[in-house]
Amino acid sequence: MPAHSSVHAEQSDLVRGLYLGPAIAIVIGDTIGTGVFLVASDMARAVGSATLVLVAWLVGGVIVLFGAFCYAELGAAFPKAGGPFIYLSRGLGPLWGFLFGWMSSFLERPVGMATLAAGFLRFMGFLFPVVSAPLFTYHLGRNEFTFTVAQPLAALVVILVTAINYLSVRVGGAIQVLLTSVKVSTIVVIVVAAVLFGKQGAVEVAHPTPYLGWESIGAFLTALVPAMWAYNGFNDLGHLGEEIVQPQKNIPRALILGLLTVAALYLLANIVYFHTLPFEQVERSQHVASDVVQSFAGSRGAAWLTIAMAISALGALHVVVLTGARVPYAMARDGVFFRFATRIHPSFHTPSGALIFVGTIGALLALSGTYEELYSLFVFAVWIFFALTAIALLRLRRKEPQLGRPYRAWGYPWTPLIFLSAAIALTVNLWMVRPLRSSLGLAVILGGIPFFYRWRQSPDLSAVADDHS
Repeated sequence: MPAHSSVHAEQSDLVRGLYLGPAIAIVIGDTIGTGVFLVASDMARAVGSATLVLVAWLVGGVIVLFGAFCYAELGAAFPKAGGPFIYLSRGLGPLWGFLFGWMSSFLERPVGMATLAAGFLRFMGFLFPVVSAPLFTYHLGRNEFTFTVAQPLAALVVILVTAINYLSVRVGGAIQVLLTSVKVSTIVVIVVAAVLFGKQGAVEVAHPTPYLGWESIGAFLTALVPAMWAYNGFNDLGHLGEEIVQPQKNIPRALILGLLTVAALYLLANIVYFHTLPFEQVERSQHVASDVVQSFAGSRGAAWLTIAMAISALGALHVVVLTGARVPYAMARDGVFFRFATRIHPSFHTPSGALIFVGTIGALLALSGTYEELYSLFVFAVWIFFALTAIALLRLRRKEPQLGRPYRAWGYPWTPLIFLSAAIALTVNLWMVRPLRSSLGLAVILGGIPFFYRWRQSPDLSAVADDHS
C-alpha cells in the first residue's frame, strides 16, 4: 500500500480490539441471520425438489468457500478499514474501489440492514400477528404497496442497533460473541430436537424440472439467490482490518473456520426441514424453522425458538452495521466521500459520522418492509463486486508478484476462477429473472461515477487528497 494508508491508520484512532474468537463470531454472526430460517420455501418453489434445494445449499457453500479464500488472501495483505474498497482500488484502480464503497454505502449495507430488520419483524409476526397488520395501501403505477405495523418498527430496530455500535468496538465484539452463541445454539437445538422428536416428512421431488435443460439450470440459479443471501457476510471481516489483532493470521483463520461452521449448520438445518415437514408444506411456509419446531414441540416450543431466531436476526443486523460503517469512513478518509464520515467519536473511538450515515439510510429503507424484494436486490449488487474482487486478486498476482501475502488462496488460480464464473452466472440470471430491480441496482452503482470525479477534483477535499502523495 502507499504510505498514506499507514498514516491514516495511525491517525484514525480505531482500536485493535478484536481477537480471533470475536473475529470468528463476527463471520458467523454476520452470515447467520434470517435466511437459514426463512428462505427454504423460496428455494423449494424455484426448483420443486428437496434434493435440489440441498444441492443448492451445498454448491453455494463451496462457491462462497472459494470466495473466502480470495478474501482471506486480500484481507491478510491489506488489513485496512474498508476491506474491498482497498482491494479493488489497489487491484483495479481507484474508480472501482470507489464504486464498491458507493454501492456498499448507499445500497448493500442499508438494504442488508433493512432486510434483516424486516426478517426480524417477520419472526415477531409469528409471535404477535398484529405486527403484520396493514395500516394503509397505496399504488405506484401498476404496483400495489401495503404499509404495515412492521415497517416503522423495523426502522426503529435499525436505529437502536446503530446506537449500540456507536458505543464501542469492544462492546460490539463482546455483544457479537454472545449473539453468535445464541444463534448457533438455536440451529443446533432445531436439528437435534427434530431428529429426536420430529416425524419424518416427504423428501421426494414434488414438481420435477427438466434434467440439465436451460429451464432447470435457470431454476437452480434462481434457488441460489436466497441461498447466497443466507451465506452473505463471509466477506465482511476485511472491513474491520484495522481493528483485528494480528490480522495477517486472524483474518484468514476467522474467515475459513467461520464459513465452514456456517455451511455445516445450514446443510444440517435444511435436511431436518425436509425430513420433518412434507415438501408441499415447506413450499407454502412463511416461517419454515418455526413450523418445523411447532410440528413436534407445539406452539410454546415454536415461540421460544422463534424468539431465538429473532435474536439471530438482531445479531446479524448488529454486525452488518459494525462492518458497514467502516466503508464510508475509509472512503471519506481518502477524500472521495462526504467529509462528515471521517468523524471518530473522541470517547468511544468509533466512526460516528459513518454510523449515523448508514443507520439513517437503513432506517429509511426499512420502511419498505419487503423482505424478498430487498434480498434479491442485495444479492445482485453484491455479487457484481464479488466478481470484480476475484478479478482484482488475479490481477494483483500478475501485477505485484512481490507483494507480501501472509496467506495465499488455496487452489489458485482455479478457486478464484470458479468463484468469478459463479458470480457472473448468478448476476446474469438474476438480471433476466428480475430485470427492473436489477436495473435499478445497476443505476445506483453507475450513478456514483460523476461523484467520484467531482470529489477527486474538489478543492474542499484537497487536504485529504494530498495525503495520497
